[in-house]
Amino acid sequence: MKKFALLLAFLFSATVATFACTSFLVGKKASTDGSVFITYSMDSYGAFARLTYYPAAKHPAGSMRRIVDGDTNHYLGMIPEAPETYAVMGQINEHQLSIMETTFGGREELVDTTGGIDYVSLMTLGLQRARTAREAIKVMTSLVQEHGYYSSGESFSIADPNEIWILEMIGKGVGEKGAVWVAVRIPDDCIACHANHSRIHQFDLKDTDNVMASDDVISFARRKGFFKGEDKDFSFSKAYAPADFGAIRYCDARAWSFYNKWVDGMDAYLEYAKGYDIENQKPFPLYMKPKQKLSLKDVMTSMRDHYEGTYFDTQTDCSAGEGNAPYRPSPLSWKYNGKTYFNERPISTQQAAASMVAQLRADMPNEIGGILWWGNDEANMISYSPIYCSATAAPLCFDDPEASDVRFSWNSAFWVCNWVANMTYPRYAQLFPDVERVREEVENSNIALQPLVEKQALEILKTQGHDAVCQFLTNVSAERAESMMQRWRNLGTYLIVKHNDMVVKREKDGRFEMTPDGIAAPPVRPGFTEQYKAVIVKETGDKYLLPEQK
Repeated sequence: MKKFALLLAFLFSATVATFACTSFLVGKKASTDGSVFITYSMDSYGAFARLTYYPAAKHPAGSMRRIVDGDTNHYLGMIPEAPETYAVMGQINEHQLSIMETTFGGREELVDTTGGIDYVSLMTLGLQRARTAREAIKVMTSLVQEHGYYSSGESFSIADPNEIWILEMIGKGVGEKGAVWVAVRIPDDCIACHANHSRIHQFDLKDTDNVMASDDVISFARRKGFFKGEDKDFSFSKAYAPADFGAIRYCDARAWSFYNKWVDGMDAYLEYAKGYDIENQKPFPLYMKPKQKLSLKDVMTSMRDHYEGTYFDTQTDCSAGEGNAPYRPSPLSWKYNGKTYFNERPISTQQAAASMVAQLRADMPNEIGGILWWGNDEANMISYSPIYCSATAAPLCFDDPEASDVRFSWNSAFWVCNWVANMTYPRYAQLFPDVERVREEVENSNIALQPLVEKQALEILKTQGHDAVCQFLTNVSAERAESMMQRWRNLGTYLIVKHNDMVVKREKDGRFEMTPDGIAAPPVRPGFTEQYKAVIVKETGDKYLLPEQK
């Protein structure tokens, strides 16, 4: 049985082989309300995302846990079950512990194909067996030491209401059980990001309050010939995940774009982020202090980034297509006339199966303080719905038993949200403003309702107890999700009616305009954008020029 709390019930197709995700981290003193935030854009080609709930449980002595690779469904083996496991909802548990990830791959020779635990299972095991971030790091690293680590290099975001850590881990190769790893605490007044490239360079092993590492994190690199020099100069990233153009341009550039929104002076790292001159450019720091504190909405908006207004902006040339879309077809690189070209890879990308923001609050009881703001599909095309960590069931639309990667269901948020998004992509400039309007209405309504819901929840907890507030917040989570679903179904039918046949029906005061005789007013025919007209004329010359103008 697959035990991943998120993808975790992802039903991945066997053809899925590449994962490329983005994770932001915001300390409690870097947020406007004292919340800790970590995020996850769960990006994969062809993946289906299901939000899964795992109840708390006590296990008899001798119980065993079946481990299956979360990416491929390949059976890895059995490990002893913990005597007690905590309740987990997606990427958050009942104690407001949250774990998210991005894959950096690293040195291929360090993948241990005989390892017993993959990164997907490791995340769920950490959530089920730990209450705090520090405990989770100890649980996860102890498990791979005992049973072996099956996956390639991973960066994990691990947070509780008081602390955020980045844990980076890579195996030792076939024949040597375990992993080398380092974990660094992000200061409370700072923000951080990782996006499929190892971000930890130098670290101080003497600073045991803020750094944890395997005993051999440096000596193993020396033994393998990955590092020569003094310990103070050791870089985990350079030793175990040497950078190439793709690691910087496709990956670290996303981290640069997040920092660029919130940190002054990021122009100094632009040349590094371009990826052309890696050896002569200095990487930006693992974490930085933002120029202003970030709100929940700021974090959500950052997940929708397409490099707007920067050197990497994806909507400033003809590759944006006739619809001026910020998306590009995969693969990232492509060939033409014997040369290889590439597409930019922004934070918000069409292959995201799900996107989420974990909000963790030390000033609230655990039942109320932890929220997984969840959406199926990429952040730009969804409204985040609040799922409280004490909820005892996932909303049906996020866990529809009838839906899968090859089965469409009108009750599945994954498919309804993808239906709307895939209508929008080809005619982005025309359709997206309507999607954005509804997205903001739904999401802002959810955020505005949060204080009222939580005031009532606190009263229920005080007067009726734990079980009652859990049931209340289960119902709230389901209602918010279903409300979003109904708006998205309506949005899809509205887009079909308004934008049918590449024209736009006229509207006034929120209604379609009608003629005095009761039919739709003549539609607007927007035609090509000026940018795309130039592309057509350049490509075709006088072929479509009217005769009188030749």
